[in-house]
Amino acid sequence: MRDLTTGRPIKQILFFMLPILIGNILQLTYSLVDTRVVGSVLGGNALAAVGATTSLSTMVIGFLQGLTNGFAVIIARFFGAGDYKGLKRCVAATVTLAFSASLVLTAATILFLDQILGVLHVGTDIYMMSYEYIIVIFAGMTVSMLYNLCAAMLRAIGDSVTPLIFLGISVVLNIFGDLFCICVLDMGVRGAAVATVVAQLFATALCLIFIYKKYELLHIKKTDFSFSRALVRDLAGCGLSMGFMGCLVNIGSVALQTGINTLGNDIIVAHTAARKITELFMLLFGVIGTTMATYSGQNFGAGRFDRVKEGVRAALIIVFIWCGIVLLCSYTIAPVLIRLVTGTDSETVISAATSYLKFDTLLYWVTAIIVVLRNTMQGIGDHVTPIISSSIECIGKIILVNLLVEPFGYWGIIVAEPITWCVMVIPLVVQYLRNPMLKQKRK
Repeated sequence: MRDLTTGRPIKQILFFMLPILIGNILQLTYSLVDTRVVGSVLGGNALAAVGATTSLSTMVIGFLQGLTNGFAVIIARFFGAGDYKGLKRCVAATVTLAFSASLVLTAATILFLDQILGVLHVGTDIYMMSYEYIIVIFAGMTVSMLYNLCAAMLRAIGDSVTPLIFLGISVVLNIFGDLFCICVLDMGVRGAAVATVVAQLFATALCLIFIYKKYELLHIKKTDFSFSRALVRDLAGCGLSMGFMGCLVNIGSVALQTGINTLGNDIIVAHTAARKITELFMLLFGVIGTTMATYSGQNFGAGRFDRVKEGVRAALIIVFIWCGIVLLCSYTIAPVLIRLVTGTDSETVISAATSYLKFDTLLYWVTAIIVVLRNTMQGIGDHVTPIISSSIECIGKIILVNLLVEPFGYWGIIVAEPITWCVMVIPLVVQYLRNPMLKQKRK
């Protein structure tokens, strides 16, 4: 366990985020390998079929991940305050709410999947492959939720190393599972989804065993389920806020995908590849966001508002340096990365994907500010401003995709996100500077 309420903020942030960064690199490595296996073994249509539903699965599963991360912020507050009895009740309430949300989402997505794919404008030539892939992912949604919940709870009490170890094992299993299911069992795109769910199930089992043997602090009994309405309200407020925050962002991405899906399979493949590279380029943003939610949550619970401000400054320094590195990469090696991800030599695909990366990375520093402030504000109890900011992103993408795609084609997609970033950062900066708690001195 790591107490983030003492020591130099930048040192604590770096040490806490390092295992998360390595874990995200492992996860991204799997994602890139998965894309390469599907594209190389099954062909461009199969890759387009998976890419056509990626934003959908990211939106739904991302909501659950945001939900569990939000719950973990409240757990971090109890841990920072040293209230371990309250922490156990918080864990019990978290488990109850997370399972309820997961089961409802699983039922809803499977029941209305045909209609959802229709709204996404998935082409008839790739429809069945898209359906076969995404229905397995949705059927295994509860497994994904449980792993994310275990990892989030461990991070809330300062252990960011253990989730990394189990994620690494899961990624290795996932890669070999892909090759086995696709190349040996000839399961097609469904095999990639099956491999993902099985690997996550294994990682979840390891997490649960470790928590049972190592962290009595996270053990819950029947009596811990007598939690108060106030606790449920706090969990729901933070969890739903972070869940909807991610969901709103991804709804905007789904809106972009509906426009992309009308531009042909080459553009779908190009955007799929560009988004995979974007995941690499934005890797540190997600890591610093998770870190700042836990860091600010613990310090908020301990009343150390001065450390929250110091942590924000340290986090911004880290991500701005990263933005410079990413910008350099996008203008030098982007075409090489696109070829590595897709296995294609299509100039149409490479040109479109490279244009996307070159333009968007120019404004990554805005995204860096958004991620740091949005997660920090969640940690200190402001659940409204991040939702407002994310709503601006969602609405902005929906409006822009309808205004820009028809006259400008893929360039309409390319410019849509940076425009929304520049607008949505405004309420976050204003509210952060006005926040009364952050003007208080150390308790």
